[in-house]
Formats: sequence, C-alpha cells, structure tokens
Amino acid sequence: MIINKTSILFVCLGNICRSPAAESIMNDVVEKQQREREFIIDSCGIGAWHMGQKSDRRMIEAGEKRGYSFLHRARQIKKEDLLRFDYIIGMDDENISDILSLSNDEKQRRKVYKMASFLRNYPSQKTIPDPYYGGKEDFEFVLDLLEDAVLGLIDFIDKNKK
Repeated sequence: MIINKTSILFVCLGNICRSPAAESIMNDVVEKQQREREFIIDSCGIGAWHMGQKSDRRMIEAGEKRGYSFLHRARQIKKEDLLRFDYIIGMDDENISDILSLSNDEKQRRKVYKMASFLRNYPSQKTIPDPYYGGKEDFEFVLDLLEDAVLGLIDFIDKNKK
C-alpha cells in the first residue's frame, strides 16, 4: 500500500492491449478530474511474453484516436504487487484465477476485482474480452468497455473511502 494514495494495478494476459488501455484511460480520467495526486496507476500482464514491449499498435492507434497516451512498457505481475497495490483489477476470469494463485492470504485476495464488475452500461458483459486476435472493432469495443468501467471503478473507490 502506498501512503495517502490509492494504488491500482490493471492486469491482463500479456500487458499489451487491455491493461495498458485501462491504465491510459484511468490516467486520463484522473487528470481531467484534477486528481492525479490521489492515485498511483500501473498495469502488468500474467505472462512474460511481451516484457519491455510497447502496447499493441492496434490498441495504440484506437486509443490515440480517443486522446489516450500509451507510454507503458509491458511487465509481468510479481507477488510483491499484491502487497504494494490497494486494488488489483483483472480483465477476465482467467486473469483473476492467475492473480489469486499468487496471493498469500485473505487480505491480498480481497484486493482482487474483475474489471467487468465496474461496468455500468453493459450489464450482460461479464469480462473485458481480449481483442488480440480480433479486428479493429474488437479494440474499439474494449475501449468502450474500459471507459465505462473506469468511471465505475472511481465511483467504487470514492464510496469505499467514506
């Protein structure tokens, strides 16, 4: 836990599509709300395949059209992340299972959430699907979902601070 700041770690499979997009959107929202000093925001992946790489070019292109910046380089989740972050947000059920397998205790497990649980306008959507093997429309849909879920996440965090 980082003192006086809420720390959030977004997690997907390879850290080149969904989680860096969530990080970028969250950074954009808190900047527009002038709340940058309240948050530490990061992302990582379950696997190490893309470590050090930039985000997928298709996600960068789709995100930049919406005004998001993708400066992150892919990294793999570490056990220490479960100690360091207040909220650990997985994109799908497999990510959640993999994150939980790294946890040491109930306190760490209580930090883990599924991003889709913060969706407000997509009630039937149970995960944030991986667009990697899809087309342009899949990346756009993921951004739509993440924009909605980030706002739901901020509301959730704000309500839990009180």
